[in-house]
Amino acid sequence: MPVGPVDASKNPRYAGFATFARLPRLDQVEHADIAVVGVPFDTGVSYRPGARFGPSHVRESSRLLRPYNPALDVSPFAAAQVVDAGDIAANPFNINEALETVQASALDLTAGGTRLVTIGGDHTIALPLLRAAAERHGPVALVHFDAHLDTWDTYFGAEYTHGTPFRRAVEEGILDTEALCHVGTRGPLYGKKDLEDDRRFGFGIVTSSDVFRQGVDEVVDKIRQRVGNRPVYVSVDIDVLDPAHAPGTGTPEAGGLTSRELLEILRGFAGLNLIGADVVEVAPAYDHAELTGVAASHVAYDLVSLLAMRHGGQA
Repeated sequence: MPVGPVDASKNPRYAGFATFARLPRLDQVEHADIAVVGVPFDTGVSYRPGARFGPSHVRESSRLLRPYNPALDVSPFAAAQVVDAGDIAANPFNINEALETVQASALDLTAGGTRLVTIGGDHTIALPLLRAAAERHGPVALVHFDAHLDTWDTYFGAEYTHGTPFRRAVEEGILDTEALCHVGTRGPLYGKKDLEDDRRFGFGIVTSSDVFRQGVDEVVDKIRQRVGNRPVYVSVDIDVLDPAHAPGTGTPEAGGLTSRELLEILRGFAGLNLIGADVVEVAPAYDHAELTGVAASHVAYDLVSLLAMRHGGQA
């Protein structure tokens, strides 16, 4: 019988340890089916810093989450043993060492079949998480929610930044290039070559405008057709949301998705072979009234729910 979150009828939501959704810690259970883990690292950012404080902010914003998810008709904390695995302590002064630490920690956490939902941290951390996922499952499909492509080559000559993880992942052969998709992209680029390079890597693009004009159901159908039954990793940069819904992020762009659109698209992934996910780029210093933290916590909750449904045989 899974150990669930603290009972809010006996212990006020604003009291006690701020684990994600008030779940038990990893050291309080014998085995975890799903682990929420933080990576407080933002050395790869190119503009506003502060995402290193994202994991603690999202945890604090998750206190109001409840055990039953009616949108997906699942009680994720009863269907699977879900825990908070704390934070991966990555070196803030050495990006290469930090990437190695995140990869090794992800492999350690998933050694017994545990699935990870990782809270960043900046988007640089997606690369070592994908490396670990590919080591477990082979090259994986990727659904990437972001205002930006994150397939640029370098910044100031640096190969590993929050704008380059998916170019590196393609180059390293850890992504299934027949099943790659960006969702929610928008805003100015450095040039048309950015899109040409991205297409060459195998990515399909569903822009923020596409979501608005085509609607959630059509977008979900396109993504599901592209991904199929492959093992799929979902990476969510919170800046995919419009700044009205997520002001607390490092590189905001106008014209983004609403939190409702993002959650509805994710819920459309029920039944996909989801093997891991991340939610990154929450920078609490720029947040207001926990708008970004609350949005990110609900995104993580739905990702946990999708994983729990697969574990419990509901999808």
